Amino acid sequence: MKNKSYNKPERDNGYAELGDYAAIGEGRSVALIAPDGSIDWWCAPNLDSPPLFDRILDSGKGGFFQLEPNQPYSVERRYRKDSNILETSFKTETGSVLITESINSTLAGRLPWSELARRIEGVEGEVVLNLRLRFGTAAETRSPWLAETAQGTVFHIADLLAMLRTSEDIQLTHCDDEKVEGKVTTSPGSSSLVALLATEKEPLAVPTLKAIDERIETSHLAWRDWVKSLSYNGLFPLHVKRSALSLKFLWYSPTGALAAAATTSLPEGIGGEKNYDYRYAWVRDACLIIKSFIYLGALEDSKAAFSWLTHTIIRHGVKLRACYTLEGDVVPAERFLPLEGYKGSQPVRVGNNARDQVQLSMYGDMLATAQLFVEAGHILDIATSRMLGELANCCADHWRQKDSGIWELPEEQHYTHSKMACWLALDRATAMANEKHIEPTWVGRWERERDRISEWIETHCWSEERQTYLFYAGSEERLDASLALVYHYGNSVNPKRMLATYEAIYSELGHNSAMIYRYSGMEQEESTFVACSFWLAEAFASMGEKERAQKAMDEILSCLCDKGNVETFNEMFDVRSNSWRGNLPQGLSHLALICAAQALSEADRKS
Repeated sequence: MKNKSYNKPERDNGYAELGDYAAIGEGRSVALIAPDGSIDWWCAPNLDSPPLFDRILDSGKGGFFQLEPNQPYSVERRYRKDSNILETSFKTETGSVLITESINSTLAGRLPWSELARRIEGVEGEVVLNLRLRFGTAAETRSPWLAETAQGTVFHIADLLAMLRTSEDIQLTHCDDEKVEGKVTTSPGSSSLVALLATEKEPLAVPTLKAIDERIETSHLAWRDWVKSLSYNGLFPLHVKRSALSLKFLWYSPTGALAAAATTSLPEGIGGEKNYDYRYAWVRDACLIIKSFIYLGALEDSKAAFSWLTHTIIRHGVKLRACYTLEGDVVPAERFLPLEGYKGSQPVRVGNNARDQVQLSMYGDMLATAQLFVEAGHILDIATSRMLGELANCCADHWRQKDSGIWELPEEQHYTHSKMACWLALDRATAMANEKHIEPTWVGRWERERDRISEWIETHCWSEERQTYLFYAGSEERLDASLALVYHYGNSVNPKRMLATYEAIYSELGHNSAMIYRYSGMEQEESTFVACSFWLAEAFASMGEKERAQKAMDEILSCLCDKGNVETFNEMFDVRSNSWRGNLPQGLSHLALICAAQALSEADRKS
């Protein structure tokens, strides 16, 4: 994997480029670090907590925690091999320095407090690093204040208790309620440490600096052990491992939930209004991440995530919600924060109104994931088995409805993807019933409804004139890239029509490129959707078009990974400006890479 190098990065009105952030995390929270050494985003102690650092959403008022040379420099960043420990090298005229960063954990799991550690090592010559720390005010709803204790200065930020721990050679030049400033001078072989400890509504443990420093290496070993446990043995292994490690950022260890991304309100288009909160668990996204975990052989992660998802659905009833909080509760309604927004992109939203939408494709997501789970050799408990049967019956009852579709649109229609996903749900329910994984009482009904769905799709969603499946019934001029997700339907019902549709998606939504927009007309208001690009490669491979899939995969990786910093993917990539857009790390983007690599590997083994 290539290192990412920069000259001293310049900010645009205080904002770093979205594609230049790297992530660190520990299975509970994620911090985003810009190339200039500034942590501009960290929600502590949890992924969906109010942010402690939020300069990414307001360059003037937002909190941040920066270590940066006091003179011009170049910077190179990389993750350690098979690890989420980040290393940043700053080079100046007078010397060079290495910063190693981690949100620490133990070999037994996460710590009972948040521990963000930054080790500073002198490599050559002498470098002076400036330290700047400003806590966020959660959109000016809390005002940090410090207190002196026998153990040192602590900061109170609403319910958070935080402490900045530094080695003796770090000189703090200013410390008040609002900010901390300091500096450290490195020399060859020198080693310093800066760490931020935080806890919420609990006493704060104060470990020694030696223990904190050692836990950086312990965390590295834990990451490497996890990667070593994976059983993936296919193509693109380096990219697959890096995406697997990125997905681990989104696996919320306290419950097993899978967040869609670690951020809120990062724009799909600069200055646009599509600025949503993704710090929740979507049924669709969670199912697809579980699918990728199964391909990876990540047994513990896939089992925990699948169990959380089934328990949450049983708890709330089989009328599925599109998304849930990481604790399994109802997502709060959207509200808007009085922040500038990334590069002025308003509104800044928290909460998500997709929670109330009808999205019929979730039936297919759940039942297809359950089928993969049992095919991997696992066993369903009685409660889960019964719940899956109920979901199949709900699908059989409701597939005729209009819905908001996979793209969560305000206009309800008979979306083709939703219908094909319902077909998939009943097809997978039938298979599991025949294999005695779920109650077979209704299998005859499911088979008949499945066949009615395919008849309806072939009658209402196919355009003979366009020779494609349509975005929705009656939309003669519009295509939808999400049809690449339901290649199972094409393989079973009408391969010729499905492949023709994929060719149309490539030529029209990709403009003869593998970088694909979500659906017709989106290039006017947003960027290419990374997951759609990988989905199309997966679909071609799964339908026997290996060379077509390989070409698409090579094109996507060439486009993204030469410009993808350390391969922390956002949701979208703007091919016109070669810049990233949307929330990050984005689960859909990373899982789609894994699934495409798996499909190509299977096609390669068959050839």
